[in-house]
Amino acid sequence: MSSEHLSESMEMYLKAMLEMSDREPATVNRLAERLGVTPVSANEMVRKLDEHGLAKHTPYKGVALTEKGREVACNVMRRQRLWEVFLFDHLKIEWSKIYELACSLEHATAPEVTDALAAFLGDPKTCPRGNPIPAADGSFVPLDGIPLSEATVGDVLRVVAINATSTDVLKYLQDRNILPGSEIKALDAAPLQGPLTIGVGGKEVALGLQIADFVLVGPQTSQK
Repeated sequence: MSSEHLSESMEMYLKAMLEMSDREPATVNRLAERLGVTPVSANEMVRKLDEHGLAKHTPYKGVALTEKGREVACNVMRRQRLWEVFLFDHLKIEWSKIYELACSLEHATAPEVTDALAAFLGDPKTCPRGNPIPAADGSFVPLDGIPLSEATVGDVLRVVAINATSTDVLKYLQDRNILPGSEIKALDAAPLQGPLTIGVGGKEVALGLQIADFVLVGPQTSQK
């Protein structure tokens, strides 16, 4: 299904649901938090997506994409992540800023432009944040890893991808060299949902679990 007749807001919701679906079911409140809107606004949009046959809201269970909704979401995600590659590799835009800039471009990208962009870039499989870029048919291989927040103290890990979308959070991680490909070691985990202390680039960094949850790591190697 083409997404040309959908509003930018509808596309953003569908993409957010796809980004969240690999971790746990999306809820109205989590969608609202991720997109920076009120729960009332999120609930109204979910109702509209349900009416269009793009999503299904099951009370107490969450919101799931329909087959049609997933097709549209993959198309939007493909455009956005291809633009991330172009902005970072060819325009040399700062890593922490490319997600937000790519989001502003994805809604105005025609299918022929998407295809041409993919060909120009050599059909990349991942974006600079390490996340998979859906193929033209919407298929992609999910990443294999765990959130850094679930790491065990003593583990040496490799950053696979960053799932954060906030420029402030991406900047915070960038400044601490927590980027795809970086090697880190889990040094300490404070009790009662306290911060996780890691070693990266010869420095110790304390990360709150909410931020650590955005960092996908693997393979996991236990240090003895």
